[in-house]
Amino acid sequence: MPEPLKLMYNRSFLQDFSAKVKSAYPPFQDADFVTDVLDGDWEELELKTRMRRISIILGRYLPEPFTEALDILYRIDESCVGFPYLFFPDFVEVHGQAEYDFDSALDALERFTSKSSSEFAIRVFLLRDPKRTMVRMLHWANSDNEHVRRLASEGCRPRLPWGQALPIFKADPTPVLEILEKLKADSSLYVRKSVANNLNDIAKDNPALVKQTARNWYGTHPLTDWIVRRGCRSLLKKADSEILSLFGYSSSQSHTNEALITEASLQIRPQACSIGGETELHFKLQARSGEPVRIRVEYAIDFVKASGRASRKLFMLADRTLDGGALLSGTRRHRFADLTTRKHYPGLHRIVLLVNGQEYAEDFMTLEPEHTETITNESN
Repeated sequence: MPEPLKLMYNRSFLQDFSAKVKSAYPPFQDADFVTDVLDGDWEELELKTRMRRISIILGRYLPEPFTEALDILYRIDESCVGFPYLFFPDFVEVHGQAEYDFDSALDALERFTSKSSSEFAIRVFLLRDPKRTMVRMLHWANSDNEHVRRLASEGCRPRLPWGQALPIFKADPTPVLEILEKLKADSSLYVRKSVANNLNDIAKDNPALVKQTARNWYGTHPLTDWIVRRGCRSLLKKADSEILSLFGYSSSQSHTNEALITEASLQIRPQACSIGGETELHFKLQARSGEPVRIRVEYAIDFVKASGRASRKLFMLADRTLDGGALLSGTRRHRFADLTTRKHYPGLHRIVLLVNGQEYAEDFMTLEPEHTETITNESN
């Protein structure tokens, strides 16, 4: 099992960082800084709270005003690159909140984002003064730097994982779409992924607006088409009829009233396994006769939760066009191992075969408690 990310913030890392600061600012009390950061409940702190402690204590050891502290960080930031240095933007979030530091703080976030990422720190400024911050983000959307352009999109995602939610953009994402419009055919995949994820966020609260945007954008540019498809993934999983039609998926019924899939089967083997084990899904289906059909084949598992209720999760099997009357079959292994995003519980699980969002076959399997071996000592 990999080490927790929080362990990257250790004494060795802090000593190395302190030496960099001291090289740019000789009065810096490097040993005291490291001691203060590691003091008290440090071992119990998780990743984000460790990052925040570094930011807070660093502010105590750097001079005031905020702009003077920034000047010191600017002297060393070229050697402070990568995920561990997310506390540079966090430092700005913590110490750059004075009204007279607003522009300097946003300048710093623009500079630091290419070395780690300012997508989390910018959100406190959006919550505080959304109009003024979005003016700057619109400017960033035109930057020559892909990291800055990505910040323009990623920073205003209404539901950014790990980040504060932005209720104002959940209610009205119009300002966000103004930024995305500038980036809808961006040359950088890094940026395009962010634009697509932003659209997907918006679709959870404003599906009609995203569907309209998808209709306006789709077919205008190959790069934009990629964004639209990825940005509509939640709507696709919900089998939204407008989105399915936009991407050319065949409707459930033909003009002859023949069902899209005339035969379908799903078998789970074995039909019982323990948590951490795996099972195989064997599926087969036949398309209706006549014209070719575009299908999206998924399987859904109704996972048993701690409460005993079921929670559905979808998994992709195939996305293709079949000739009329053609057969499609396959096998997929599914492992029931606990993840950071999903914990498994024993019980009867329903598994369903879906084509373009419609259920066509089902089977059941029993998930049993994780098997643990009992070791006994035998005496001679």
